Amino acid sequence: MDALVGVTLDVRAGDWLAIVGPSGSGKSTLLNIVGLLDVPTSGMYRLDGIDVADLSDAQRAGLRSRAIGFIFQSFHLIAHRSVIENVTLSDVYRKSPRRQRFERAGAALAKVGLSERASFLPTKLSGGERQRAAIARAIMGEPRVLLCDEPTGNLDSRTTAAIMDLFADLHRGGLTVVMITHEAAVAERASRQVRIVDGRLEEFR
Repeated sequence: MDALVGVTLDVRAGDWLAIVGPSGSGKSTLLNIVGLLDVPTSGMYRLDGIDVADLSDAQRAGLRSRAIGFIFQSFHLIAHRSVIENVTLSDVYRKSPRRQRFERAGAALAKVGLSERASFLPTKLSGGERQRAAIARAIMGEPRVLLCDEPTGNLDSRTTAAIMDLFADLHRGGLTVVMITHEAAVAERASRQVRIVDGRLEEFR
């Protein structure tokens, strides 16, 4: 059985798109293809006009590192490294000078309101603060697209609202946001919504 069936999706620069659907519907597969983590078995995917099917693994990885930031439900922070060290890890493969990496990480933390926690270990942060650290890591490389896989799934309602306000600020700043969510209130914050069921996609707002 195919994970996705006849999917056509156009994400424009400056969009804020929510992808909703039940568990096992194909949401994560779609996000992985958009994020250049998986390659579709058929069809075409263009990112900035580039047909990614024609790229090598190394070329896809390079394009992904330049154009796409990822945020996950479980944060993926390294427990024994400070918040600012965690943020710098997103830039380590660019081989930029260490001082420059830390300056850019500090600026990203300031953007998400977490400057005062830069030296803390992730274990000393609340769930909302850990998600803010993960967002800072994702935006440090100044991606054009932010992909979010259930970014509020581990957060309470109050913290979820605060994180969604942060996404709204980033979106107003010109960032394209694509997020998977099963929460109706979270999806409502997006400017567009699509629903996927049994691998088939439909846009309803």
